[in-house]
Amino acid sequence: MPKLSFMRTPPNPSLPSAVAGAILLAGFAATVLVSWPGHLSYDSILQLLQGRTGIYNTWHPPVMAWLLGLGDALVPGTGLFVTFDVLLAFGAFAGILLLVPRQVGWAAVPAAVAVVLTPQVLIYQGVVWKDVLFADSAVAGFVCLAHVAEAWPAPRPRWSVLAASLLILGLAVLTRQNGVVLAPFASAALGWVAARQGMPWRRAAAIGGGYLLVLLAFVLAASALLNLRSDGQSGPAEQFRLLQIYDLAGAVARQPDFPLSALEEDDPGLAQVLRRDSASLYTPVRNDPLVSAPQMQEPLRTLDEEALAADWRGLVLHHPWLYLKVRAADFAQVAFTPDIAACRPIFTGIEGPARQLGILKIAPRRDGRDFALERYGKAFFATPVLSHVPFALFALAALVLLLRRRRSEDIAMAALLGGVLAFALSFFVISISCDYRYLYALDMASLAAFFYLARDPNSVLAGKP
Repeated sequence: MPKLSFMRTPPNPSLPSAVAGAILLAGFAATVLVSWPGHLSYDSILQLLQGRTGIYNTWHPPVMAWLLGLGDALVPGTGLFVTFDVLLAFGAFAGILLLVPRQVGWAAVPAAVAVVLTPQVLIYQGVVWKDVLFADSAVAGFVCLAHVAEAWPAPRPRWSVLAASLLILGLAVLTRQNGVVLAPFASAALGWVAARQGMPWRRAAAIGGGYLLVLLAFVLAASALLNLRSDGQSGPAEQFRLLQIYDLAGAVARQPDFPLSALEEDDPGLAQVLRRDSASLYTPVRNDPLVSAPQMQEPLRTLDEEALAADWRGLVLHHPWLYLKVRAADFAQVAFTPDIAACRPIFTGIEGPARQLGILKIAPRRDGRDFALERYGKAFFATPVLSHVPFALFALAALVLLLRRRRSEDIAMAALLGGVLAFALSFFVISISCDYRYLYALDMASLAAFFYLARDPNSVLAGKP
């Protein structure tokens, strides 16, 4: 069968690369301009204030506050941080384009247009959220690994880009705790690439393992340094306690006679509220109605952590089927977003607590530009563009295609998809809300894979290196 004209490799391979690159450059400028100096929600305002004061709490990632503080010290506000975020994202797509540029065909041009026009890029990149920073750094880190594969014969470029991948993936792990699942995928990809370059498997495995150890050591060291400026409270511990309460409320809502033995003995106040109100307060959509209820405030203040942990362990160990049903219902909301509007897929403007806004000297904002972007984003409601499921299915299909073709660069991109799918699955255990942004990294990784495959669709379909 003759090749379709848009799929043919042109006589001058640099031309489609140049056109696609120009589109990415225009997209970068447009994305920064339409959102400058950024869209800020409640969490964004608090993190900016932490960055400005230099005192962080660990409810939010300290590295996010630190980066916001750096940008704010140079240009007050979040404009420089947003520019850095957008630069990470578009730098990753440009890095994909620069992988073996002679192989870039004309299909990359409409693919670049499609990527730039998605709300995940045009709108989300301007929102000051850790989820955006995590997604951008995850994609950029694995694209650097793909360049390691291409630069392998030249030691200096290879080690330079390998160091870049380590720093950028370290930023990803620092930004989201469950992002640590990316680390073994990066390690495995590097070891596989090394073996494909003719290195003995044991030595290749040692290189991959060494990369993993250095990455984790970097994350631990950076976390320790950032925690020197924390307020002393443990955000992750508090989040885990809320997760335990949420799981127990879900269990009681499904099975009213579910035993709360430890709580009824040591924390009867919380046990009474869970027994009486779980049916009305619990929803798999989000935990806010439960933990924000007036009757929950005193039990939360006087919480017996050991009793809570004991009953939660009882749910997991002795009632696993009930636990899995509760978790499956919660995960279904964030993965499938059956009520897309309830999962807050589009956010524009500036809103937050008045006191903190006053300290920062930032005014709330909802102007014509914000409304226009919101209308643009809402136009994609009920379409595959704002649904994680099509992105997950594409990621799985792309993973198969990449592993079938198995270029050295394919291994790194396949590892990106595998790592992000594992990251998405981790929300089966930890999800407490269906907010669309939680799985935003899945969308961005799939867009990156789409653009990568569009560079040379003929060899993808043929499965030939």
